Amino acid sequence: MKRILFSILLVILIAACAAPETQIETALDATESQPAATPTVEEATSATQSVTAPQGTPLPEEIAAPEVNSPSIIFIEMMDEVYGWGVTEENIIRTNDGGATWYNVTPPGLTEVGYSVFPEFLDVTHAWIQVVDPNNYPNGGTLYRTSDGGLNWETFATPFSAGDMEFLDANNGWILADLGVGAGSMAVSVFQTQNGGETWNRVYTNDPNLGDAGETLPLSGLKILLVPLDMKTAWVGGVTYSPGTVYLFRTDDAGKTWFNISLILPDEAQTSELGVEMVKFLSPKQGILALRMTSAKPQTILYATNDGGNTWELLPEVIPGIGRFAVPSAREIIVYAENRFHVTEDAGKTFNTVVPEITFGNSITDMSFVNSKTGWVITASPTGRRTLYKTTDGCQTWFPLIP
Repeated sequence: MKRILFSILLVILIAACAAPETQIETALDATESQPAATPTVEEATSATQSVTAPQGTPLPEEIAAPEVNSPSIIFIEMMDEVYGWGVTEENIIRTNDGGATWYNVTPPGLTEVGYSVFPEFLDVTHAWIQVVDPNNYPNGGTLYRTSDGGLNWETFATPFSAGDMEFLDANNGWILADLGVGAGSMAVSVFQTQNGGETWNRVYTNDPNLGDAGETLPLSGLKILLVPLDMKTAWVGGVTYSPGTVYLFRTDDAGKTWFNISLILPDEAQTSELGVEMVKFLSPKQGILALRMTSAKPQTILYATNDGGNTWELLPEVIPGIGRFAVPSAREIIVYAENRFHVTEDAGKTFNTVVPEITFGNSITDMSFVNSKTGWVITASPTGRRTLYKTTDGCQTWFPLIP
């Protein structure tokens, strides 16, 4: 469900194409600004805390794999408060105790991990890892698949190299395959599988070099994400550099044709560059959409749907800055931006702003929440040292699991 290399490459491309942004400094209120009492990321990691399960808590299911000591995690996806997956530069890892202990479940023969793989973690047992074939880019790669939590893996050749892969269940999945970027445009192909990734069927391409290229998903614009609702309906989101234009397209015929989605935009959006940062469905009806809005100052606006994406309602909260998102349920949304967590527990009607006791600044590189109270963030120092933190009180207090 995350987009490691795919997103990073596109961020680089977006940065190269976009006009320079004005740097905004936000002054904290006097009651919030307490630099002497606020620990930095580095200071907090020095206070190592042990994590123990409450008395009477059942022992977690054992993972029959070697333990990894102090892994340098670059990506985390927790399935619940106990079980989760992670990616380091060297390994695919799993935890069975909320992130305190990690185990190496890397597929045999996979020697390069980190930002060179494209993972999809469906649940505790099912995962896929897409690896690029550098000798056949963008038309070839290898897909690793597990159905027992990484203890055993199968491999399959794929007719694509890289992209945003999303599985609905153990069998049905989509991928938005990257075919190349240039001058504000991006060629893609859309594939589907109905046998867990063993075989893939190309249902659409906009690459003019291919004979069956379509035009309903325009070549212009950078495509960042694909989000399926089922095997018929899906969304593709991205960014163009035309003010007031939202790159958001939908298909209702399994990817054969696409149509643009119109959103009601705030007045300031008409002169802003708009980018689709996130689309997430929590049920067949309920979903959340986040837009990046950049003009004089960067902001994030949110939309909600309760009818499967037929209509989208603009939520009242405008969040300063561009941040990271977690949507653990239809009522819970967590956004981190400019050293604040913005948290809602009423589906976006109201947000609470939480200033964490640690000054994270721009150091957060990934985060995962299983509810509005319990979450994890990964930080990276200027020297590249990564730390995994956890909160259990709704983002106020954080303690390091892996210093």
